[in-house]
Amino acid sequence: MLRIWPFRLLRKQGSLPTTHLPASPPIVLAMGFLGLIILGTVLLKMPFATRSPISWFEAFFTATSAVTVTGLTVIEPATVLSIPGQVLITILVQIGGLGFVTFAVLAAITLGKRISLQQQALALEAFNQTSVSRIRQTAFSVLKIAFTIQGITMLWLTFWWGQRMELKQAAYQAYFHVTMAFNNAGMALYENSLIGLTHDPLSIFTLSLMIILGGLGFPVIINLLRKKRWSLLSAYSKIILLGTLALNVLGFLAIWAFEHKNAGTIGHLPWFEQATASWLQIISSRTSGFVAMDAANMKDSSTLLIMVYMFIGGGSLSTASGIKLGTFIVLLAAVVSYLRHREEVVLMHRTVSPETVQKSLSLVLITFGLFFFGLLFITIFDNLSFRSVMFEVMSAITTTGMSFGITGELSLPSQCMLTLLMFAGRLGPLTLVYSLATRRRSRIRYPEGHFQVG
Repeated sequence: MLRIWPFRLLRKQGSLPTTHLPASPPIVLAMGFLGLIILGTVLLKMPFATRSPISWFEAFFTATSAVTVTGLTVIEPATVLSIPGQVLITILVQIGGLGFVTFAVLAAITLGKRISLQQQALALEAFNQTSVSRIRQTAFSVLKIAFTIQGITMLWLTFWWGQRMELKQAAYQAYFHVTMAFNNAGMALYENSLIGLTHDPLSIFTLSLMIILGGLGFPVIINLLRKKRWSLLSAYSKIILLGTLALNVLGFLAIWAFEHKNAGTIGHLPWFEQATASWLQIISSRTSGFVAMDAANMKDSSTLLIMVYMFIGGGSLSTASGIKLGTFIVLLAAVVSYLRHREEVVLMHRTVSPETVQKSLSLVLITFGLFFFGLLFITIFDNLSFRSVMFEVMSAITTTGMSFGITGELSLPSQCMLTLLMFAGRLGPLTLVYSLATRRRSRIRYPEGHFQVG
């Protein structure tokens, strides 16, 4: 593993014998995440990490869920894990959320090392960038922004929660939940996630802001900090901000309308707590995983809406997963262009390249294919509610972490499938396929054929 972790990046060109990285950067990313999961598994199995012994598989599942910032668990972190074990989970979530390549590139830059062409390709793949000159700048910006936002929010929640509990306990809970919220992991130190906080709108909106900022994507945040004016923002930043606003507002109103009379979720609450619960529930559905109402008792309409939001996810180069909001908007624009008989796909007065449209379509189909395969696999091994299994599989492949509470009830083969789906969902289905089959340019050109569609 020394070849793929920061130690490999610290090797100066020509100063030591050269060991070449694998040809495909996504393979290195996959191996890096896998190595982190294995390390986390070993550490979680040690006595200091738990209050009561857990199995190797429980440690592996928990480590996978943390590194992939999913939040699904087969154990209760608040009661089973010790304080050191919980801190370990937050570290795995932080590294998994920001990406190990960010830390690797930063370490290389800090020590004054040059980055080789192969290592540049790895960083470009991880950062979703096309310019090598932006790698260093992006690496520093990601870490500085992430830790600044989390640090300020931790101080604020420590002060706020410190008014009703010991300051030390408030600081620890603020650290844990802010880390989980910003990195879209969704684990909580409360038995019922954040349901007990619906009477505290300040805490709910603070944590939901962390989820939104983590899910926007660092390119958008960096663009906002630098330009500061709407007219100067990039077209991509504008569509992500508008798309996020539209999804959050429409989803909030829809969930509230669907559930306001449902006694099993929020029907028994006063209107203000119904509003805060509905807001957090829809914000968390785009890969965060916190819940503010009992997901198992939601109406089918709410369940379907949340699954769609899981599938869409957050922005590119963010702590969220899913197919990404930009992918969804590009495909919507492609449909609109087809219906209007336009030859080009246009967004914000900018033409979207055919390659981007193809990539978006491929990502959607591959993600849906993995979802279908996972759903089929689990229904073979477990005879549980189809609605619950479908929700669980969508939560895993999109690394959301919401659940109807069946994770621990699933058979071992089904739980293994969930770990594979979480890993594939975090790595990115398109990147996963690219890892298995490197693109090759064909020199053969075939005559054009006409195929019936629609």
